[in-house]
Amino acid sequence: MVRVTAGARLHFGFRNLSLAREPLYGGVGVALATPRVVVEAHPAGEPRCEDPLAAAHTRRAVELLDVSGAAVELRETLPRHAGLGSGTQLALCVLAAVARAHDREPRIRERAPALGRGGRSGVGVAAFEAGGFVLDAGQPTERFTASRPADGDWRVPRVATRRALPESWRFVLVLPDVPAGRSDAAEDESMRAVVECADPRLADEIGRLVAERLRPAAATGAWAAFGAAIAELSRLNGAWYADAQGGVYRPPLGTVIDELGASPAVAGAGQSSWGPAVYGLTTAGRAERARAAAREALAAAGVDGDVCLATPRNEGARIESG
Repeated sequence: MVRVTAGARLHFGFRNLSLAREPLYGGVGVALATPRVVVEAHPAGEPRCEDPLAAAHTRRAVELLDVSGAAVELRETLPRHAGLGSGTQLALCVLAAVARAHDREPRIRERAPALGRGGRSGVGVAAFEAGGFVLDAGQPTERFTASRPADGDWRVPRVATRRALPESWRFVLVLPDVPAGRSDAAEDESMRAVVECADPRLADEIGRLVAERLRPAAATGAWAAFGAAIAELSRLNGAWYADAQGGVYRPPLGTVIDELGASPAVAGAGQSSWGPAVYGLTTAGRAERARAAAREALAAAGVDGDVCLATPRNEGARIESG
């Protein structure tokens, strides 16, 4: 039996969504230790799994690896379409578990495109591989235009920057009880509309932010500077998505973000991907105050939801045999 464990990831945004700039996309994010996906697998005569989504990934993994089959069990899972990278982490966990159950190398980066992963952003794949804070190098603008190619017809963007974050840092996660974020065809259509009219001046501003503030803060472990930079990155990305999601932040997340970001225990707050997950950067010593601020932020927005604390994960997914 093989067990594969991978944590969630936060997606702070992209460095460029304009067809007037090169390269396109360029994801920015961080790996978290929790919440997490846990998948177990052992060899079998056919693909078997009770969870419908994991079952589809199991069948595809068996095809890619050219093995007889595998019995896969999903022990823990992430909230789906919440902005925490559930789709990519589950797909890669299943691939790795099925491969190792048959004594094969998963070759995650090579096979991720055939699973429909790593087209726009390489953050999820990089988080699975090695964890940490990640900037990916983006995709060729003329290759992707406003739509991504068919599944399997791309390479996962290489990692441009990867940094371990301080063990004392924490992310307070807020998961409001609102409908799930966009995915699949709806996400593709929204992204196409955004890319077709994205203001290139925003890409220039984000490029300066990443180069002059975010990367140096990650390199030095400057908590306040890093938090302020990811909050600004989230806001600038939200300007691209404003028409698609009804505002710089998806309603009612703007209220949650504003209230959370105003807490002295939080260095910066933002929306992860399409949401509804909201994050705030805090520290171990400020964590309980940040948790209280998150609950107050939900109350201010008039919504229920869950609040949890997560540590940055500075290593890749764990693969264990037993």
